[in-house]
Parts: sequence; C-alpha cells; structure tokens
Amino acid sequence: MRRRSMIALLLAVGLTAACEPARAEPPVWTVRDADSEMILFGSVHLLPPGLDWRPDALEAGLAQADDLWFELPVDAASDAQGAAAALRLGRLPAGESLPDLLSVEGRERLARVGALYGAPPQLLAGVKPWLAEVMLATLAFGRAGATTDQGVERQISLTAPPDVARRAFETAEEQIAMFAAAPLEEQVASLEESLEQLETDPEQFDRLVAAWMAGDVATLEDEALDPLREAAPGIYQRMVVARNMAWMEPLTARLDGRGTTVVVVGVGHLIGPDGLPARLRALGYAVEGP
Repeated sequence: MRRRSMIALLLAVGLTAACEPARAEPPVWTVRDADSEMILFGSVHLLPPGLDWRPDALEAGLAQADDLWFELPVDAASDAQGAAAALRLGRLPAGESLPDLLSVEGRERLARVGALYGAPPQLLAGVKPWLAEVMLATLAFGRAGATTDQGVERQISLTAPPDVARRAFETAEEQIAMFAAAPLEEQVASLEESLEQLETDPEQFDRLVAAWMAGDVATLEDEALDPLREAAPGIYQRMVVARNMAWMEPLTARLDGRGTTVVVVGVGHLIGPDGLPARLRALGYAVEGP
C-alpha cells in the first residue's frame, strides 16, 4: 500500500442510510435525539470550479439550521491570522536551511518539485518542513484548478442563509500551532513522503476528489487515513484524533439543546473508527449515514 502523509489532511474524504438508489454524492451523516438534529458534512478545503457536490441532505439542513459550525471562522480576519501565524511559526531559525534537514534524495526531490510547481528555492530554504509541505501541496492543487474560494467551507458560508449563526471549533492560530508542534523528525518524514507523491503520483488529488464526490468512504479511508496512521502516527494523533476528541464537547452540548445544527469539517474527521460519527454512535446517539 502506498503511504500518504500530511498532504492527505489538506484534502483533507455512498451509501444512503436506507441503501436506496441515488446519485453519487459526498457522504452526509445525520445525528438525532428527541429534540435536535445535526448534519455532519465532510469538506474538501480546496476544489476546482464546476463540481456539483452539494448533497440534498446538506441543502435541507442548511435551509432550517439554527447554527453552522466550521473548523475555523470563514472570513478575511481568520485568513490573515492564519497567514501571520504561519510566517511566525513556520520560519527556520537563522543559519538553518530546509535542504540541510532532508536526506540526499529528499534534497534533490525538493529542488525538482519546487521547480515543477513554481516555488522559489530561496523561499523553501527558509521554512520548516510542515510549512514547505503545505505550500507545495497548495501549489499542486492550484495547478488542478483547486482553490479555497471554490472549497466547501467558502461556498457554504457564502450561500447559507444569512440568519444562520456561524460558529468555529478553533482559531486559525490554534490550527497553525498544531502543525508547528509536530516533532521535527515527523515533519521531515512527512515532507519527504509528500515530495515523492507530488513527483510520482500527480493524480492523487483527482483520485481523492473523485472518491469524495462518489461518497466512496472505503477508498477515502484506504487512500488517506489508514496510510497516514502508519506513516506519521504522531501527526495523525495530533491533527485528527486529538481535535475530534476536543470537538465532541461542543457537539454533545449542542445535541443536548434543541434545533438543527450543520457541521462542516474536513472529511477525514468523519470517517473511520476515530471519526465524529463513530464517536457519537458510541455515545448512543442515532446516526444515519455510512
């Protein structure tokens, strides 16, 4: 099995509950108790334009939602905060260079991949491995036409009814700090894996988006989460498991109330045994979906 690294988290991704025939669409989970309903929808943060990805269950939930939750606030202030945090936490100390941290093969691949995707060598040389990985992955997805403006969060925030209260689990600075807190050796290993993927498997993004569009949860877990658990278990624990555990408190508090809530987070947070639907099922909530 081909390994995947932090790049899968940047994507990061069916069957209906009754297994009735339906058009293929990204997976949706519905959580219910006596007086509340919660729609869980898995996002791909960057997408190309023109995709018809909106499931009917999501649209119905948004039409009657009292509140709408994202990983981060979807606004310009949050974007600016994230950019500032990345610059502050993503730079190597003076006198250190990213190529010096890599293996000989990794150094050579960094130069080739950077040139392929238009990342200036002097820029890559001064950043930590996690930030180089984020930058290169974003450039690679951009070559496929994918942008955050077309991504799920931005599009849902733009089109959801204006009276629906917007909420967020984290701040941009908190999320950047999680990336930056990864041990250096894990960052290096993850970057070298991603460099290999970007050079030898340029179709990965298209493949994962296709699986997401088709609601193919098994492929998403096989391609993204399972290999990540093996290749970078510390990053998986930090970026997936720990965050899911932290989000359970506001989710269960909301379910203890009344009304309809829509939750939109990276699809990697919803699939597999550590995903939010599995955790809610384990607590006894009725959860429909894959």
